[in-house]
Amino acid sequence: MTYFAVTYSYSPDSEAVVELRPTHREFIATLLAEGNIVGSGPFTDGEGGALIVIALPEGSNLVDAETLMNNDPFYKEGVLENRTIQTWNPVSKIF
Repeated sequence: MTYFAVTYSYSPDSEAVVELRPTHREFIATLLAEGNIVGSGPFTDGEGGALIVIALPEGSNLVDAETLMNNDPFYKEGVLENRTIQTWNPVSKIF
């Protein structure tokens, strides 16, 4: 597998994020059922944002990860202030 760390930045007070959260979580649940989610959740510092770690078939690249994550309602509806996607090497892992 090839792993990617996806970080989202958004305002913790965003009504659009609150509205879209159920649809976003359905998207994440689908990826989890397909075996593409390693972990996902919001940051708890009160600043807004989240981390999503995805797993794609060996040899996948950033374009593959970006294409997958472009389907997230948060991204599609433009509620993110920023999104980064980086290849991640899980040196130590429990999954």
